[in-house]
Amino acid sequence: MSIGFHASHEQFGARELLDLTRHAEQAGFAAGMCSDHFAPWSTRQGHSGHAWAWLGSALALTSFSMGFVSAPGQRYHPALLAQAVATLAEMHPGRVWVALGTGQAVNEHITGDVWPAKQVRARRMRECVEIMRALLAGETVSRDGLVRVDRAKLWTLPDEPPALLAAAVTPATAAEAAGWADGLITINQPDGAQARTLDAYREAGGRGPALLQAHVSWADDEDTALAAAHDQWREALIGGDVGWEITMPEHFEEVARFITPDQITPFVHVSDDLGRHAAWLADQIDRGFERVMVHQVGRDQRGFIDAFGEHVLPQVNR
Repeated sequence: MSIGFHASHEQFGARELLDLTRHAEQAGFAAGMCSDHFAPWSTRQGHSGHAWAWLGSALALTSFSMGFVSAPGQRYHPALLAQAVATLAEMHPGRVWVALGTGQAVNEHITGDVWPAKQVRARRMRECVEIMRALLAGETVSRDGLVRVDRAKLWTLPDEPPALLAAAVTPATAAEAAGWADGLITINQPDGAQARTLDAYREAGGRGPALLQAHVSWADDEDTALAAAHDQWREALIGGDVGWEITMPEHFEEVARFITPDQITPFVHVSDDLGRHAAWLADQIDRGFERVMVHQVGRDQRGFIDAFGEHVLPQVNR
């Protein structure tokens, strides 16, 4: 049971993010994960490095286990995704995982292909899971379905296949993924709904670790923490069917102009009190999440890392 550091490619350049991740390890964080976007949520964030290119350096320069949520089927062909994760896992045994989801138009529309309906995206992802598992098991794969594959085989494989987790926000999605996933990752939601998502996964027979990506905003005073969360993360709160369909950061900004600072706090744990942060994170572990990957949504990353390393992690890591 431990606390990890989430590296946000949308908010920082790749070189700075690598320095921050190394700093997080030195401060006592136990693991890492990163986002996998082609575009940021807003132009104010202003970055979006390639996660796979960055992960090679992050794994080489830290001892962290590392992973991220990715969407096979459109931007990534599942054979290439399987090759990438297999290569990283062969170089860094036992330290690589990937969570699979159906994706968002803001990242996937760049191929110029039609962005499918939600039900089609779900079927496409299941096909991708089957393709990736077969490739990671050393099989030669051909497929002619929603995804096409012609006699693909991975020639460099790790001794043990890397974990393929499910990325799920709702209980229904989590329950559906229980049949194939090696674990679950979800995000914190209003009223602790992330616990209901985990319960649905377990009740449906879901196995493996449960990870939580936890969004927090800490600063020396509460007003600054709230302002930072509102500035950097309000676009990411646009959920439901709308959030999956918007294609451009500028369009997210247009919709998010109606989001007020007070509407941020159900989705981001905002506080200047490090004791409150520690208690909230400990509660997530008590709810059944073995690893909580903390994302400081504000731009003051080093201040956050130092403060949490000194005052929060010793209370929470077990």
